[in-house]
Amino acid sequence: MATDCLFRDDSYRQSCDATVVDVNEHGLVLDRTVFYANSGGQPGDRGVLRTGAGDAFPVATAVFTDAGKTEIAHQMADALPPGAARPAPGDRLVAAIDWETRYRRMRMHTALHLLSAALPFPVTGGSVGDSEGRLDFDIPEAGLDKDAITQKLAAMIAADAAVTTRWISDDELLANPSLVKTMSVKPPIGTGRVRLVEIAGLDLQPCGGTHVRRTAEIGAVRVTQIEKKGKQNRRVRIAFA
Repeated sequence: MATDCLFRDDSYRQSCDATVVDVNEHGLVLDRTVFYANSGGQPGDRGVLRTGAGDAFPVATAVFTDAGKTEIAHQMADALPPGAARPAPGDRLVAAIDWETRYRRMRMHTALHLLSAALPFPVTGGSVGDSEGRLDFDIPEAGLDKDAITQKLAAMIAADAAVTTRWISDDELLANPSLVKTMSVKPPIGTGRVRLVEIAGLDLQPCGGTHVRRTAEIGAVRVTQIEKKGKQNRRVRIAFA
């Protein structure tokens, strides 16, 4: 069953009412959720599921159960609250994320989009962390300067550009292959539509991740390291300053 992924339309929503629809080997599946599921280099959210009886079940992460990324399972910690029974299909509960961690990942993920704009080369990999992140670029014989890239990022962040999302059809994406920057992770096609994230005047690319509304929310970041990972591969790491 497809999960209504509320985070795709509102990254700032921190909780929601939901109904348990399945319990399987992946975890607890809800009809709707605010939990981002691990994908695209961004970790799944952690948080808690609260029942009407007052029991709280910690969620370690959330994962997609299918290749099309339509169903999300919430993986709970092994330990149960004393006297509590694990939620079952049909149970109503409240799903709430660890907001502080999510918001830091939103800021970092948006900063990595700016990094891909500052370095307009194919992206071969990446990772979104709570305080740092990285992108791997396919760059032949690149002479990259940490300070120069940091200054570019600072100017983009200071511009306070709006960050918005919209949907296009699979066919529209196929007709515009240049929108896809990532070589290692392709946007899922088959559901009929693909989500675009636009940073006004700076960047436009398919992405299912969570982002801030304006670049100024990112705060100060700096390039901490540039590594040579192969003949044409450079790993650029950034962190909150």
